[in-house]
Amino acid sequence: MKNIIQNIIDESVRLKKKFIETNTDLILECADQMAMCLTSGHKILLFGNGGSAADAQHIAAEFINRFKIERQPLAAMALTTDTSVITSIGNDYSFDEIFIKQVAALGRNGDMALGISTSGNSKNVVLAIDKAKEIGMITVALTGHGGILAEKSDIVFGVKSDNTARIQEVHITLAHILCELVERILYPEMF
Repeated sequence: MKNIIQNIIDESVRLKKKFIETNTDLILECADQMAMCLTSGHKILLFGNGGSAADAQHIAAEFINRFKIERQPLAAMALTTDTSVITSIGNDYSFDEIFIKQVAALGRNGDMALGISTSGNSKNVVLAIDKAKEIGMITVALTGHGGILAEKSDIVFGVKSDNTARIQEVHITLAHILCELVERILYPEMF
């Protein structure tokens, strides 16, 4: 069991290091895009399924409440939280449409859509990204090897792994990095 624990940690650290080494410039670009989106009066919509839904909620909370500093709330919304909306769309139409309808209702040109799918092929996430692009939103994908989501998004963060848990660990580390960078861009005097 001790070897299993060490192997999990080793793999997680290795993936995170490799991801950061190959994506540093893209992370900086994404943080700048997020900061511009937020300072121009726009918002970030986040969505995904399962653990990725929880990550969407986690990231939205970091922007709205606070991350490292006391500051004004930043406009972010997880599309995974309103059970009445999700179940009505799922019931009346299909689960594939639970995010696209929310993006259509809430998204505006200049907003950002951040879709999370470890496979890169979650149909409801891909459809929502398509709608976001149609509206004129900046689209960001957090994925594993890529999939359809990577082909359709403006900014793509792919984690080269087949292990869902390890991919999600990289995603949340990336999200925390983005949150801190955005705070530092928007509130440099507070650091």
